[in-house]
Amino acid sequence: MIYLDNAATSLIKPPSVIRSMNENTLRNSVNAGRGGHIFSRRGAAIIAETADALAHLFNISNPERIAFTSNATLALNMAILGTGAGGGHIIVTSMEHNSVLRPVNLLGNYTMVQADSEGFIDPDDLKKAIKPDTVLIICTHASNVSGSIEPIAEIGKIAREHNLLFLVDAAQSAGVLDIDTESMMIDLLAFSGHKGLLGPLGTGGLYVGERARLTPFITGGTGSSSERLVQPDYMPDMLHSGTLNTPAIAALGTAVKFIKKTGTDRIHHEELSLAKELISHIEKIEGVQIIGTKDMKKRNGTVSFTIDGMDSQAVAELLSDKYGIAVRGGWHCAYQAHKTLGTAEAGVVRASFGIFNKKSDAISLANAVREITLYKKGAVQ
Repeated sequence: MIYLDNAATSLIKPPSVIRSMNENTLRNSVNAGRGGHIFSRRGAAIIAETADALAHLFNISNPERIAFTSNATLALNMAILGTGAGGGHIIVTSMEHNSVLRPVNLLGNYTMVQADSEGFIDPDDLKKAIKPDTVLIICTHASNVSGSIEPIAEIGKIAREHNLLFLVDAAQSAGVLDIDTESMMIDLLAFSGHKGLLGPLGTGGLYVGERARLTPFITGGTGSSSERLVQPDYMPDMLHSGTLNTPAIAALGTAVKFIKKTGTDRIHHEELSLAKELISHIEKIEGVQIIGTKDMKKRNGTVSFTIDGMDSQAVAELLSDKYGIAVRGGWHCAYQAHKTLGTAEAGVVRASFGIFNKKSDAISLANAVREITLYKKGAVQ
């Protein structure tokens, strides 16, 4: 089976990550930092070590500003609901995942800024949307549909100039694209641990910068300030209610070490080369439409396409069942992005490459798409 659904999760992990998960499940399935015994202290050290590794990767000066979550969705909800609890105005883009749009919609006071037909945001449009009561700007770093890479640094500058908080959804970019929270002026960074970072399922996190003040919506035992009935107001305890997944966080730390050793530039280059290979073949096939930009400097390793007259989910199932290729069809929990890109009616077929894919995977998919279109053409005639 050829796996090309890395935008959903990375199926293949570095061997070191698998070993780390197994070893820590056996030896360190402990309640980290919630006791004075050696197991608890060792668990706390593991959590701190992974936070240190992530801080280095994202240029975060204080690792204690990183909270671990079960996924990017929870991290985004923590950031959005925690920031917007006071009712302030929030600016989002039409390229956001429902993990952003649904909690924002729950709060109610927001403006959605439209991207262009290739999925790119004009920072000036975000600037024009600022109101006197605006408190937060949210933007995805890279689209999970079009693969478009947004001008995060420019948007961060606008947010800082207007004394607004800036939340970046890095679910599709962490571990693949360079992220510098300082130079990009990112106040809140939500990331997935199991996608580009190559960690286990059930891992993610949220960086909360010094400028950000959140109201936690999950409260409970933190192992600290137990004599008080109110949640601690300091990081990471403020967002660390309940038992953390120590073995998975340990394995995430190992994955980050792999990322740092390999280099995000190399990872992005290799994934992009596979995307370019696929596009070069399928753009020549009659009836196939590439979604988003073909400018490889402005995209990541996600390639979405449609086949005229065919439902995207039906194509995805056919690719899986007949050709042994795993892609994803449909709307990818980002219907507003599809409306922006003009693909809301039938969705798209999405192929997303990872560091462990090969050139032959791209060629195999291209050949399968070619055969499907020929079969469809023959069937119609």
